Amino acid sequence: MIGYAGEVAGCPLLKQIKITAMTVYVTDIPVRLVRRHGSGDVGGSVKNAILKIETDAGITGWGDAAPWAVFTGTIEANVAALQVYLRPLLIGADPFRIEALMVDADHAVVGHPEAKAAMEMALFDIMGQASGLPVAELLGGRYRDEIPLSFSVADPDVDRDMEMVKRLYGEGLRLFKMKTGFAGHAMDLKRMERFRKELPPDAELRIDYNQGMVTHDAIRQLRDVEAFKPTFIEQPVPGHQRAALAEITRALDTPVLADESVFTASDALQVAAGRMADLVSIKIMKHGGMLAGRKISAICEAAGIACYGGDMFETGIAHLAGTHMIAATPNISLGCEFYQAKYFLERDLLAEPFPIENGKVIVPRTPGLGVKVDEERVKHYAVETLK
Repeated sequence: MIGYAGEVAGCPLLKQIKITAMTVYVTDIPVRLVRRHGSGDVGGSVKNAILKIETDAGITGWGDAAPWAVFTGTIEANVAALQVYLRPLLIGADPFRIEALMVDADHAVVGHPEAKAAMEMALFDIMGQASGLPVAELLGGRYRDEIPLSFSVADPDVDRDMEMVKRLYGEGLRLFKMKTGFAGHAMDLKRMERFRKELPPDAELRIDYNQGMVTHDAIRQLRDVEAFKPTFIEQPVPGHQRAALAEITRALDTPVLADESVFTASDALQVAAGRMADLVSIKIMKHGGMLAGRKISAICEAAGIACYGGDMFETGIAHLAGTHMIAATPNISLGCEFYQAKYFLERDLLAEPFPIENGKVIVPRTPGLGVKVDEERVKHYAVETLK
């Protein structure tokens, strides 16, 4: 525990601590599967920027920036944002002043939400360890203790994909999100038909096009998809085509979920005001952190739009941050997609496995993010280290 600076009216004060050092590890972690999306493939390995922030109290916080070049940004840009623009804000700063530091970060460099998300989660990790509280409690207190886990059905090898789905069903998973829009409409329908035939009725099917549809043909094709009774259809058309998204939302009986159409609070306000989607995906990587994700969820909640906990190709570090955000945010009620740490990466960076039990993510009750990072493993996968 850190010491006390004194007392005010008999109440002890936490010692003021300062950030003394930061390190950025660029990791290159092999992956077990190929993930195919309407916007591109991911396979072989993934590169992340892992952030370590040290303090004069001996407390270390960790963050994870997980960009994807076709979605949010590049690894090179996020490393530069952390190293060149955000480092001067952090060294010597009070890590408890998270809101102020995040405002400063927005002034220092435009965009780069993944780098800002990594910075924010490392700061919350420090605050949680210093106060003895899990991050969810710092965000207002936990609303839920477990979160249903969703797995992306995205392997171009359909037989291998279905084997994986059946295995995960046996482990307790009930949410499956099928990636579509990359192999033609007829193949998409065959995959959905096979899923419905080979999985029990309680296996929930969700559909995600990742912007992969041609706009003028989308409604006709999506009416075919509705025959398989998906829970929702995610981002059928490119993110900037919000008017087309609104037309699709009005035309379908199935709820439409916006992902690439909602990066910022302003985007969320536009989508909510125009009722351009029924649901919204919250991702700390595209929004720039947990606080930003909660602000977007609040806008959606005011409009009666429920939210889903999405992610990028993250390690367990970022999964933990997303878990605490969802635990403290009632409107993010459609489960989460935090399967990569256990089922996608060759090996995660946490010292203990990311907490999944019977198809659900268990919210940690230990201080900070809740699971320690294996620093030797980080160094093993690091291809570049910046101090």
